[in-house]
Amino acid sequence: MSTSDTVTTFEQWLAAEFAATGSFTALIVLVDISEIKVNPLVSTYLNIIGTEVDWGELTVLFAGAGVSWNGAAFFPVVDIHGGPLDNPTARIKLRELESRLSDDRLVLNEGAFFDQWGRKLKVEEVDLQ
Repeated sequence: MSTSDTVTTFEQWLAAEFAATGSFTALIVLVDISEIKVNPLVSTYLNIIGTEVDWGELTVLFAGAGVSWNGAAFFPVVDIHGGPLDNPTARIKLRELESRLSDDRLVLNEGAFFDQWGRKLKVEEVDLQ
């Protein structure tokens, strides 16, 4: 968990998800959030095998993506026997997720969606009248 005194909503989610499923693969999409739009920027995946990762460590990792992001969505998936996906399957699942997000940004709500401080978010439709 976090090395600071403050546990983020992300860290709470990670602990609960790990307790419920055990090890898993997290499909991750970094996004840019503006006043009325959410645009996917880059995606990746990580195999989660414990709860030792804190939000601060992840943001350092995400800084290496080379994009300015302010939201991250995590989609936990497991293989048919439980546990993390193998690399080829994770890549396929990530491409499927990217395609779905291209068609509908509300797909972000199917995962765990956080702002740059690790606080939970939800995408809502905006009427553009």
